[in-house]
Amino acid sequence: MPDSELIVIMTTFPDLNLANNIAKILVEEKLAACVQVMPSMTSTYIWEGKLCQESEHLVLIKTIASNYESLAARLSSLHPYEVPEIIALPAIAVEQNYLLWAKSILL
Repeated sequence: MPDSELIVIMTTFPDLNLANNIAKILVEEKLAACVQVMPSMTSTYIWEGKLCQESEHLVLIKTIASNYESLAARLSSLHPYEVPEIIALPAIAVEQNYLLWAKSILL
């Protein structure tokens, strides 16, 4: 995948205000073209040997592949979790006008 192609990074936050504040930082710093904060959901996982169920907010971050390392480092520095979820997914198809818009913000 070329470095200028769109990727979607998924992460979660325990607090809506924090998720929205970090979304603003990532866009203002031009690490992301768009960040969407989803409503509350329940995550089920194992942490330190214990089964956990917590309310979280899914965050979808649209950026280009060449921004991944910088965005992941910045997100890790801002994130409240000891081990934050930072997963990048390639966008296998993107409407060209949207891709041009995203690149105009990020390049």
